[in-house]
Amino acid sequence: MTTHPRPGTAEWDAYLAEGNAKQARKRVSADVLLRDAAGRLLVVKPTYKEAWDLPGGMAEANESPEDAARRELSEELGLAVALRGLLCVDWVAPHGPWDDQLAFIFDGGTLSPGQISGLYPHDHELSACEFSPSDEALTMLPPRTRQRAAHALRALAEQRPVYLENGERSVP
Repeated sequence: MTTHPRPGTAEWDAYLAEGNAKQARKRVSADVLLRDAAGRLLVVKPTYKEAWDLPGGMAEANESPEDAARRELSEELGLAVALRGLLCVDWVAPHGPWDDQLAFIFDGGTLSPGQISGLYPHDHELSACEFSPSDEALTMLPPRTRQRAAHALRALAEQRPVYLENGERSVP
């Protein structure tokens, strides 16, 4: 008979940590839909990608998706935005060299004229940022992000978050 350490002891914590270390890890991204008063969508141009992207980025270890989104907006664009809720989460299957991922898109609301007037890339990861009508902004995004962003825009209009798998609704 195998005996386990007693809960509440250092041995118990070590036992749990060993099990935790064997659990799967997922990459997590957190992007934000930000709009201006005309309803145009903010897109950013990363220096390390060919296509434009939504503002946001990858979560760090032990960082929540919301915290990651807020941190990325602050670091890359100098923005402090109160997120208004989840629009979609997309499970992305492994592809190329990448493991699977959970991709979140949050509603960042409408930026004020003051926020927009001070909007520019604040670090080396972005070369540009601009507002474009939603249909044009979507065409600027790579296919995976475009599909996810289109669902997020619909979720915003319907005021109902959506769950996706590989950019598609898994339930009608």
